[in-house]
Amino acid sequence: MERNAFFDNAKVLLIFLVVFGHVIQPYIDGSTGMHTLYTWIYTFHMPAFIFLSGFFAKGFGDKGYILKLAKKLLIPYIIFQLIYSSYYYVIGKSNWLTDMFYPHWSLWFLISLFSWHMLLILFKRLPVYASLLVAILLGITVGYLAAIGHSFSLSRTFVFFPFFLLGYWLKEEHILLLKRRSAKVLSVVVMVTIAICIYFAPEINTGWLLASKSYFDLGMQEFGGVARLLVYLTSTLMAASVLAWVPFKRNSMTKLGERTLYVYLLHGFLVQYFRAYDVFEVNNVLDVIGLAGVSMLIVLGLSSKPVLTMSQPLIECKMTNMKKMVKSYRTYETFSR
Repeated sequence: MERNAFFDNAKVLLIFLVVFGHVIQPYIDGSTGMHTLYTWIYTFHMPAFIFLSGFFAKGFGDKGYILKLAKKLLIPYIIFQLIYSSYYYVIGKSNWLTDMFYPHWSLWFLISLFSWHMLLILFKRLPVYASLLVAILLGITVGYLAAIGHSFSLSRTFVFFPFFLLGYWLKEEHILLLKRRSAKVLSVVVMVTIAICIYFAPEINTGWLLASKSYFDLGMQEFGGVARLLVYLTSTLMAASVLAWVPFKRNSMTKLGERTLYVYLLHGFLVQYFRAYDVFEVNNVLDVIGLAGVSMLIVLGLSSKPVLTMSQPLIECKMTNMKKMVKSYRTYETFSR
């Protein structure tokens, strides 16, 4: 599909929020404001990201697609699972040694993304509303099964699948409806209302938003299905509200939307280092703004050409950037003689 500035702009915003959310996570305990900000971000940033992934899965089923997908997602998963294990050992994290299919931190997304495409083989054969209903029921049901959790990213795969499937079914004209003035006004009401609810509500277990635990682990075994349904509704409204404000025009940051996978896979090395050595602390609003600046620098740095060139063999299993660099260097050498 031809690249659309709206989607690239949305991906840049969301990857920034992913990094920012991970950076501020150690500081949410004991601070209602930080907990509110963190929880507010988590109500929508991954559902929106997953929705966009589903939107760009419309070509699924083409010849060789599954093989290409496995190369794009599963091989980097294995590589980075090993790299993160080694890195965690170096910085002294206790959980460095783990099963190959117990994803380190953010690597769950690669397994789940591959699995969502596999689920499409069946679900795209169903009528739209029936497929979404079944996906939601599956997402609700798995919460009652304690055996389904973090391993193989099974819990997150089923819980987040409705967002992926919704993205698959919707067309660009549906998303354009979010740009109406009435939709934007409503979106502000939704975002502010949910922020206020989070602030004044009793302590909210963010495990509901991470989607990796059973209802028993979350302390709501009987009414967990109702709670998850409310989370689905909240996340959908929040994702739509945030996307309503994403610009459609290209800007200086739009190009970074093509490089979000690099930021996603690499930012963990920096964030885990910050956490292991207590690099930052938060005492006031200026500190939070500073962490937002650090998060933006991480996004910019990990999207830079030198980082793309060096890490492309690990992430894309290709060396096109490195070959271009070598070719440019040789051309420069030739003309400089």
